[in-house]
Amino acid sequence: MTEQVFEAATTVKSNIAVNGEYRHLVLEAPERILRCQPGQFFHLLCPVTDGDQPYLRRPMSIYGFYPERGELHFLYKVAGAGTRALSGLRPGDGLNVLGPLGHGYTIRAEWQNLLLLARGVGLATLAPLAQEARRLGRRLTAICSARSPDVLMSVDLFREMGAEVITLTDTEGTSDMEHVRALIEERIKAGSVDVLYTCGSNRMLRLLQEIGAAHGIPGEIALEQQMACGLGMCQCCVRSFRRDGHIIQERVCREGPVFDLQEAMGW
Repeated sequence: MTEQVFEAATTVKSNIAVNGEYRHLVLEAPERILRCQPGQFFHLLCPVTDGDQPYLRRPMSIYGFYPERGELHFLYKVAGAGTRALSGLRPGDGLNVLGPLGHGYTIRAEWQNLLLLARGVGLATLAPLAQEARRLGRRLTAICSARSPDVLMSVDLFREMGAEVITLTDTEGTSDMEHVRALIEERIKAGSVDVLYTCGSNRMLRLLQEIGAAHGIPGEIALEQQMACGLGMCQCCVRSFRRDGHIIQERVCREGPVFDLQEAMGW
């Protein structure tokens, strides 16, 4: 976990639609807030507009952080007042952010073959993990799922990171969990999976828990949860986890958002 958290003023460099549902926000940010880990998030102070008056900050996972360019990236779907207000930001506008927050993903030395599984905007959370895997020289398989090909995201980015990319969609009939299971089992049989990573989806969590338990493969998941403060004080994001034979309660914003795959509980 990053020891220092900053409230900082950033400037919008671009805020463009990547398809019919998602937008890519690029901020010019000070170097001190770009010492991030894959899987961490920022709390964004969404602008107040004539049509929207979001009260609380919005947590948003990091899509990319580039200290050498002074850039912080987010990928988001317009779903409510906060993200609708964000969608109206233009180059040159200011945006107040708080972060980086939370515990990110880990890549242990013995994990040489990484498998990522995510759907929709969950792929945004895993994008920095792919960049870190490339930096460390690890082999990467990215299974990317979406409702249809036109809303598949991060595919080109994962390929640029040297990943084997597998795309699955509902409209093509390839995204059902048994098909996903078969794809992963095939790669485990070939000895090309040391660790499993995912984000958000309950179905994917349960699938990877079953596969991981059956084959003794560790894993991590980044959880999504409503948050008010993002700092652990309000207790808004508390969830249940299994640990050492007990059910415990932890805060997604503070102890997470990344947790051990087998400890996370479905919802």
